[in-house]
Amino acid sequence: MNKVNLKNFSLPELTGWIENLGEKPYRAGQIWTWIYQKNIIGFDRMSNISQHLRTRLNAEAFIYTLPLKSSRNSNLTPTRKFLWMLQDGLEIESVYIPEGKRKTFCISSQVGCAMNCGFCATASMGFRRNLEVFEITEQVLSMQRLIQEKATNLVVMGMGEPFNNYDSVIKALTILNHPNGAAISHRKITLSTCGIVPMIERFTRERQPFKLAVSLNATTNRIRSELMPVNKKYSIESLLKAAAAYTKALKKRITFEYVLVEGINDSPDDARRLLHLLRDIPCKVNLIGYNPSGKHLSRPEERKVQRFAELIRPLCAPVTLRLSRGDDIQAACGQLASGSEQI
Repeated sequence: MNKVNLKNFSLPELTGWIENLGEKPYRAGQIWTWIYQKNIIGFDRMSNISQHLRTRLNAEAFIYTLPLKSSRNSNLTPTRKFLWMLQDGLEIESVYIPEGKRKTFCISSQVGCAMNCGFCATASMGFRRNLEVFEITEQVLSMQRLIQEKATNLVVMGMGEPFNNYDSVIKALTILNHPNGAAISHRKITLSTCGIVPMIERFTRERQPFKLAVSLNATTNRIRSELMPVNKKYSIESLLKAAAAYTKALKKRITFEYVLVEGINDSPDDARRLLHLLRDIPCKVNLIGYNPSGKHLSRPEERKVQRFAELIRPLCAPVTLRLSRGDDIQAACGQLASGSEQI
């Protein structure tokens, strides 16, 4: 008999499965709490469940865990990167980024990526496959078990384009947000997309509670198409229209991420165009100096980054210069890839 992986179930699905076993529905809630709140990986430790049910669970189900292949600690910051082995032998990476009381977990949504962004190491892998729901949630639970810390913030900014694996990502985040489970606040969960307009529109229609970030990275369609081929299908104009609709419908700011690349998108003219493009959209702007990712690109000097930030300060929005954390272990923005394809 093939055992059932309980980490693929939402709570209603787990409840239905438990009822099919002839058990009371409240048992599903107990099991859910053990798995996601207490983060246990064995049925025998579920002390408020009868021995009979635990025996049956052991016979018919399992609680999936991600095998850890390796981990690396940054010498410059407390950042830690994890390399996981999947059941089919493929690999993914996740990153733990502590900063004071803030414990940010950066997780992946795909093995590789099909978007081929010019500044991203994951693009070198190509696209292998989407991650299953349990492979997404388990990145968080496995890191929590290993470091003995609970995530306060969660960003889906690792390997892959989350909106190309939309259903599994949303289901996984809903599980991690559940108050009787990992209970990560929806206000502390952010998805980052390269700008797939129809999926931004769907995210808006569904009124998903999670925060949205968009990788913009250029102020003209010519440059953005060179850096991000997705722009050839969804232009800056269509992307900003979808972003504005999101902010209007959900009454939320949207975050724009802008990776500064020397001589490509970091000029004063770029800054002035960015200021003009975002002037009417309630937003936040994260400026990120390019992190080496095996491409023939370079990071601007710090004075140019600071100058760019100053030029867009008149924007009625918070502007943040994001520090690179973990770039010495290829754990910073744009540097994740499988262990066999690291730069």
